[in-house]
Amino acid sequence: MAEAHDRCAVVVPGNGMVAADGSYRISESCIGLVRAAERLVEELSVDAVAFSGWSPVGGASEAEQMRDVWRGRDVALVVEPTATTTAQNASRTLPLLLERGVRRAVVVCAPLHVPRARFFFSRVYGAAGVEVAFRKAPVAASARALAWEVLALSVARAQLRAARAEHGARR
Repeated sequence: MAEAHDRCAVVVPGNGMVAADGSYRISESCIGLVRAAERLVEELSVDAVAFSGWSPVGGASEAEQMRDVWRGRDVALVVEPTATTTAQNASRTLPLLLERGVRRAVVVCAPLHVPRARFFFSRVYGAAGVEVAFRKAPVAASARALAWEVLALSVARAQLRAARAEHGARR
């Protein structure tokens, strides 16, 4: 077992959509993030993989669905099923990592999502002394994803304030 300062986790924020039958399912892109995380776990000394994301209609959350499609190495799979935003992915996975002694994390996300993920995770994790890096998963970009990222920028600062408030951080 690695010492606390060596412990590393991979973090995968979820993405999903309501299916024709009314259920909530992770997207093909999200499954691509899980596959990228599986490859990353083979490359690095990783102690845990944290999946984060909700379900707006009940049933299995994005985090639970990602755990269920995991085919990677046997590591601790941590599920955070309540986050609805990227800021919450950061703030709500942080305590789960800290309680496991994790001091280094690699966030796996789509290339279009990296700038916004970096904005949140670097600030939230950094304030707690967790070093964070980012890995772009080889998933296709879409016009819808680009539009989402552009629109999400308008609320990023407010979401960061809320994420910091969850932990009492003041930066």
